[in-house]
Amino acid sequence: MGFLRGSRRKKVMVISIDGTPFTFLQRMMGEGYMPNLSQLTREGDLKEIRSAYPTVSSVAWSCFMTGQNPARHGIFGFVDRQPGSMKTYIPTSRHMQSVTLWEILSDAGRRVIVMNVPVTYPPRQVNGVLVGDFLAPSLDKAAYPPEVSQKLKELGYIIDIDPWEARQDKAQLLQDVGVALAARERALFYLMGQGPWDYAHCHIMETDRLHHFLWEEMEEGDPRYAPGFLDFYRQLDSFLGRVRQRLDRQTTLIIMSDHGFCRLRKEVYVNNWLATQGWLKFAAQPPQSLEDMHHDSRAYCLDPGRIFINLRGREPAGSVAPGEEYEQLRAEIIAAALQLADPASGERMIARAMRKEEIYSGPLLDQAADIILHPYDGYDLKGALGKAQLTFKGPELVGMHTYENAALYISGQEIVGKRPWVADVMPTILRLMDVPLPANLDGRVLVR
Repeated sequence: MGFLRGSRRKKVMVISIDGTPFTFLQRMMGEGYMPNLSQLTREGDLKEIRSAYPTVSSVAWSCFMTGQNPARHGIFGFVDRQPGSMKTYIPTSRHMQSVTLWEILSDAGRRVIVMNVPVTYPPRQVNGVLVGDFLAPSLDKAAYPPEVSQKLKELGYIIDIDPWEARQDKAQLLQDVGVALAARERALFYLMGQGPWDYAHCHIMETDRLHHFLWEEMEEGDPRYAPGFLDFYRQLDSFLGRVRQRLDRQTTLIIMSDHGFCRLRKEVYVNNWLATQGWLKFAAQPPQSLEDMHHDSRAYCLDPGRIFINLRGREPAGSVAPGEEYEQLRAEIIAAALQLADPASGERMIARAMRKEEIYSGPLLDQAADIILHPYDGYDLKGALGKAQLTFKGPELVGMHTYENAALYISGQEIVGKRPWVADVMPTILRLMDVPLPANLDGRVLVR
């Protein structure tokens, strides 16, 4: 306690736990795995919130840190297409078009500590410390100011576990997530102790990794993995308890996730479907990239279920005329997508097929996919190329993101408003810290 000794300024501490469902936290509290969180809920409010479209961490956390939708901040997925070409890239903070929460706070004279939040690499300059996310190639390049990296090394800090290794050895995954969480705690408490701070944010990516590779085993009570899965939540809860002990009365504690999680039933290869419908062709087989797309193609997909029309004047070899032809094709694809069924069960796989202007607004709307597909829970949409089948289920990836069922906790407050979503948290934090809100936010304040 007392890290801002002598100051009465309002502070906020955020612990973000990637992909942890609201209902799962309720279960963990009910079964006694998270007594510290149970105590916290008696001191504040825990509610379900919604994620963002598409429901991937890079988009959801970008919406959180800007309080805006993707057509304002410019992050539309984990992979995107370079304008004027069919080359793809992985968006990073370089592609973020909006100012972030920590930059606004820095400009207001508040000192920040931000650690591991997706889409923060490469680290931007802040008033304080920023440690980038899992896209950082090394600790040497992960932090601002750069000299912080050396201390992180001494503390044994881990940017992320190795997800490729996790595919091969799930028992090792259980050990790795515990080691990574412990190292993140050491780094957070060290940075908190280096001087006064106003806003601190520690992101726990380990929950997302655990869920992707072990959610099914947890649900089935697999004796090899389920106990370790649940033990990780005991470790996480102990960490939350130690965080709470270090906070003074001027500090609001926020705990949140960016999306929910469920068991993965099937991966769904949208480009395979577009090809079978005659909308997508490749000049080379098997295709190595979108650059192999035949000029007669009318549509293609990027992860996760973002369909682009091969539009004349936008795509290098566009085949679809803007206007009536474009709208007719969008309507045709949307109608067909909503009928798309699991070949094995006959169940519908697409819950929503949305035109971009139905869910986004802003100056970057032209960069968005023309159609955004959202699946029923259990069907994970993929933009992979060259897949010979529509669906697949393997033993490695067994969990997937959900739009509903994210979680938000705020200490000492009642969360208000109907159907809050992840972008609402940013303006809420600014209000809690008595910092003026920018004029172009899509999120709304969730406290009175």
